[in-house]
Amino acid sequence: MKENKKEVFAWVLYDFANTSFSVIMVTVVFAVYFRDYIVGEISLNIPGLPNNPGDFLWSIAGSLSMFLVALTSPILGAAADYSNRKKWFVFFYSFLCISSTILLYFPGEGMIFTAMALFVLANFGFEGSLVFYNAFLPKIARPENIGRISGSGFAFGYVGAIISLLIALFYANLASDTGDITAMAPSFVWAALFFFIFSLPFYFWVDEPPMIVERKHQNYIRIGILRTVETIKKLRRFPQLLRFLGAYFVYIDGVNTVMFFGALFATQTLGFTMVEVIIFFAITQFAAIIGAFGLGSLSDRIGAKPTINITLVMWVVVTVGAYFSYDAFSFYIVGLIAGAAMGASQAASRVLMAHFIPRGMEAEFYGFYALMGKFSAILGPLVFGLISSVTGSQRLAVLSISLFFISGYILLQRVDTRVNYKDAHIINS
Repeated sequence: MKENKKEVFAWVLYDFANTSFSVIMVTVVFAVYFRDYIVGEISLNIPGLPNNPGDFLWSIAGSLSMFLVALTSPILGAAADYSNRKKWFVFFYSFLCISSTILLYFPGEGMIFTAMALFVLANFGFEGSLVFYNAFLPKIARPENIGRISGSGFAFGYVGAIISLLIALFYANLASDTGDITAMAPSFVWAALFFFIFSLPFYFWVDEPPMIVERKHQNYIRIGILRTVETIKKLRRFPQLLRFLGAYFVYIDGVNTVMFFGALFATQTLGFTMVEVIIFFAITQFAAIIGAFGLGSLSDRIGAKPTINITLVMWVVVTVGAYFSYDAFSFYIVGLIAGAAMGASQAASRVLMAHFIPRGMEAEFYGFYALMGKFSAILGPLVFGLISSVTGSQRLAVLSISLFFISGYILLQRVDTRVNYKDAHIINS
């Protein structure tokens, strides 16, 4: 079957669109804005924490949003499969992210819990939309090029990230010239608008996958709950899928944590200014493009599992290298490796998951994929935030993250990719 190029383009363009949120709000700008402006020098009198508990509070907001996604995505994924309305769920979650991001323009100094609540909603919407967006990948791609298309999605996402960072750079220079960090706030609105505008082709050009069987029930949430419970019972039939999800649970936690605290590490430990941080992350996005394209295509030739193995070794190098970085040059080397590993590990993981998913259960199983990724992302940021806040050393915090990559590598070796569950008959009418 030949893929529909218009569908593939629209699907890839959604990655281009939504990365504006992840890079500006999660990875770079808002993380620093929250710590240095909204939290500032406020003391919450939490035993063992310094006057600015920004790292700890940032980890709480990120972990809570991931917990909500993990809690709801399997049920809503099952409901989306049953109702055949995956695209509607993508729109709902995306709109929640976009609207909450715009509202983050308004919280001022000391409005910690308002900003945290809005960020939780925004990140919940962003991460939730990916559950249903990922479910379209097996439909628009052929088995022999699914790695390339998955990698293309991430690669174009990083192009979107570079453009978004260039927009943010204008406001960062303005903030630097005026000495007022609130000049950065309009970049949040731009991130939301960028997401909205470039995601529109997805809703018009990507068709909903056809129903496998005729549906009779209309209470989709109830059906989603019932199917989720049933799928949990049946997961023991898919041991290799379970093994992969276990490994993914561990190593993706490390990836999410590095992305979540990268800008804070650069500013607090290495003394980067906001302008320097934005330039740094813009450059690392080029490495991410190469990683997503190059290693994404490599997964079509050598397989997704060997590709992930390569990236996990790269991630260990990143965390150890960050621990020993004391100047901009060494940290740039670390950032380039991290960028390449980030694009490739995400793309290859999505491909390996698609390899194991039974036909007709894409959204539900990607719900469990999200369940592992998001539940795991509760732990990593908390570990980093606590170690950083209690010891006062972000170096020790980042070094601790290497354990996630080492453990994930060991667990991944137990996964047998010769097994395929595509024709498993597990769909209930």
